[in-house]
Amino acid sequence: METQEKRKIVIVGGGIIGCSVAYFLTRHPKFNPALHTVTLLEASSIAAGASGKAGGLLALWAYPQSIVPLSYRLHKELAEEHNGAERWGYRRLACGSIGAVVREKDLEARTARPPPPPTGSGVDGEPPIRSALEEDSTKGWQKLPKQDPKAAALLQGSPLPRDMDWIDGSLVRYYEEMGSPGATETAQVHPFHFTNALADLAREKGVDIKLRARVTKIGQGPSGAPAVQYEDRDAGGAVHSIDDATDVVVAAGPWTGKLLPRTRIETVRAHSVVFEAEVSPHAVFTDIQLPPSYVPEHRREQGQKRRHKGSVDPEIYARPFGEVYACGETDTQVPLPATADLVEVDEGRCDDLIAYIGTISPALAAAPVKARQACYLPQHVRFGEQRSPLVGPTSVPGVWVASGHTCWGIQNGPGTGYLMAGMLFGDEVDGEVAKLDPRKFKV
Repeated sequence: METQEKRKIVIVGGGIIGCSVAYFLTRHPKFNPALHTVTLLEASSIAAGASGKAGGLLALWAYPQSIVPLSYRLHKELAEEHNGAERWGYRRLACGSIGAVVREKDLEARTARPPPPPTGSGVDGEPPIRSALEEDSTKGWQKLPKQDPKAAALLQGSPLPRDMDWIDGSLVRYYEEMGSPGATETAQVHPFHFTNALADLAREKGVDIKLRARVTKIGQGPSGAPAVQYEDRDAGGAVHSIDDATDVVVAAGPWTGKLLPRTRIETVRAHSVVFEAEVSPHAVFTDIQLPPSYVPEHRREQGQKRRHKGSVDPEIYARPFGEVYACGETDTQVPLPATADLVEVDEGRCDDLIAYIGTISPALAAAPVKARQACYLPQHVRFGEQRSPLVGPTSVPGVWVASGHTCWGIQNGPGTGYLMAGMLFGDEVDGEVAKLDPRKFKV
């Protein structure tokens, strides 16, 4: 019979990756609460960063393929085990891409009649048909990483679904549905609720979650074991140390690069908005051509010029709990702050996003906006190119990394947590997962 040693595991970061690691550690067959302790340190609150401000799209065509199928399956299993449909809005949904052309006369006509309510009830009273599943004018609209050629290649021709009545179909030049059962299907969760649910489930199994505990240093304790230094933000910044950890898992998202510079985790800021609206379950990637003279009203009132170059491509996700989420361009103009609750929101960028979406969706143009927000995405960058996330041990004994998931953190959170828990307890990993080993990148 195998004899287990005591383990004191510290997880840095209370986003989807850190909470997934905590959850799966407590579910691992070798986990013994009499021998193993798990402490999670979060600088602000659970899902305060990108994990609470993401869209929540899950897709088998996501990236990297070494963990996507596993993670997609785990999402389904977690929802079945913990009532995820009600608890965090897990559901299947259709996903497609639309191309729309908006002319000046379309915008003029829009102001002449009231917008229809976002009913999601089809047309002519028919029941819904569900799918099978710039700063100046020189600065363009920057695409998020989800919108890549590989994903676009999976698109198949299809007419605009009748239940997508919250998009003005007269402006749409094409609709291409993404997805075929068992191969490229899509689903979703509400990321804030999902991340918090995993944190709660981990806490129920004994994980000690310390909030507003900002980790400032990861080093080596007196005994040579990994050591973690953190500030208690609720106690005037009092400094505490954990000097006898056996393992430290750095899952700090965009802050990983600050704590472990050799990871080369860089950041990009993304803005998003959340509407209060009930619409049919679709995730929509857009390509909207705007009139050359179009300047959003909020910029015109301030005497500003347009920021777009005539074409924009926001993503729009219908979500459970009466929400529609939309995200837009990214930027690197504002440095990463010390903690997630200090992230600056550029109201102008959010208002741009609202205005652009309003040109093709009268329903959302009339819907209340419940949140204007921003977050930073962690990117593993080498030689100027974005690489796969880092998942596994570093060259420093006892220090592990799980970061660099870009915009696919929610999708790949469960898979990453499952794999990290297995690695910590000595499970073997296959060759594809081994490609994510931080040591391959001299971390």
